Amino acid sequence: MALFSASIHAAVLGADSERGQGLFVTLSCIQCHSVNGHGGTVGPDLGRIVDRGFTPASLAATMWNHAPTMWPKIRARGLEIGNLDEQAAADLFAYFYSARFFDKPGDAARGKKVFETKHCAVCHGLTEPKLPQAKPVRSWQSTGHPMALVNAMWNHVSLMDTEFKKQHVTWSALTSQDVSDLLVYVRNLPSVHPVTPGLKVASGSRGEQVFHSAGCANCHQGKLALPPRLVGRTLTDIAVDMWNHGPRMAGKAPQLTLDEMRDVVSYLWAGAFFTPAGNVAAGRRVFKAKHCADCHTTGANGAPSLDRVKGSLSAAGMVSALWRHGPKMLHTMSTKGIAWPTFSAPEMANLIAYLNTTGGAK
Repeated sequence: MALFSASIHAAVLGADSERGQGLFVTLSCIQCHSVNGHGGTVGPDLGRIVDRGFTPASLAATMWNHAPTMWPKIRARGLEIGNLDEQAAADLFAYFYSARFFDKPGDAARGKKVFETKHCAVCHGLTEPKLPQAKPVRSWQSTGHPMALVNAMWNHVSLMDTEFKKQHVTWSALTSQDVSDLLVYVRNLPSVHPVTPGLKVASGSRGEQVFHSAGCANCHQGKLALPPRLVGRTLTDIAVDMWNHGPRMAGKAPQLTLDEMRDVVSYLWAGAFFTPAGNVAAGRRVFKAKHCADCHTTGANGAPSLDRVKGSLSAAGMVSALWRHGPKMLHTMSTKGIAWPTFSAPEMANLIAYLNTTGGAK
């Protein structure tokens, strides 16, 4: 029977997009790649890839497949490959995430329509407040910060529900595409000051404590448990889910600070997002078909055992392993006439699931 793995680790590796942005420069990624127009032009702009539909697993697979051509280009330019441990890789993932690498592209024209038809304009002026408690669009600080967006939309629900009822306006459900379009529209308004994007993922157990103290755990258990429902969801998806869910709650939605929301979302979401669900049985077949087993289960060619990764491997960890060990691996394979293995996104997710379950031991 096929087994599936969608891990929520007890400890989520914290990540910071600001550190990741620094690494993008110090690791010389910026020499070839740009993010939203800032950087080199040899490779694609990682903030403007249209219709990408990327996941962390597909990013890991893309980097793995690209490595044999990337490393020679780095050396030809006289650049150092540099060190990329798992923490650094996680920070890079956070940076890419803050640049909306994992979200579907938005459209400003559609966003303007959303702002009008979904009744945002009833309360929110563009430059001045229409209501004392409703910030004008130019003051929105969450447009570049996914965690802040989740928090703002959640805390906004009770107030908006009350105001809509007062004005006899029907509650407007949103889709993830609606919000992506709305964010693009807002960011491009001439009256809005640019917000530097950023993402911080928390680590530790505080998220579980907040989840219980805020009363979320009273409902979200059993069939309504959140971790399985959040697998494969982006933070924009979660913000939309919380917005649409708010008016249906039996009681008033509890207000959370940004730090509390970051802790809760990191606890429920980050592990499953950055360590994607995969099919263990399919991952075992990938491990054999790509000849990983030829070296990693026998120690041939100096390949290390993968036992130590069991239960802890994420897409960021896979990228770190590629970065640190890949050049030596490529050299060894080239001298022995062995082709470099390539992976599709599902194959990478399945391989990670398999290694997390067995460490490649069987």
